[in-house]
Amino acid sequence: MATQQIPGLTRTELQEHDLSVPGKEVIQNRVDVDPDAPAIRHWHPGEEVIYVVQGTLEYEIEGEPGLILSAGEALTVPAERVHSVRNVGDGIATELATYIVEKGRPLFNLPEDGDHV
Repeated sequence: MATQQIPGLTRTELQEHDLSVPGKEVIQNRVDVDPDAPAIRHWHPGEEVIYVVQGTLEYEIEGEPGLILSAGEALTVPAERVHSVRNVGDGIATELATYIVEKGRPLFNLPEDGDHV
């Protein structure tokens, strides 16, 4: 099912399963990012493994220099690290986002005031 929580950003849930590690689950989403979608700072309760399927995306991860990735490139965002993504290409950009997270916690979290990327 595809959901649009933020204008210009559509998440399609591909799978969600418990892992063999107690208290952990894997969630996998296809994320389509329009060129005009805002870069929303957020964090997840576990690691996010990203593979860029199409387009060009710029990632800002707290404590690290900005990173621009194109189709075929990948990165991992550490657990609970504030980050954002924005489309810096001409058309829709797509990432495959795989989350290895604590079960029962909200997947998408906004940072509290004072947190920054």
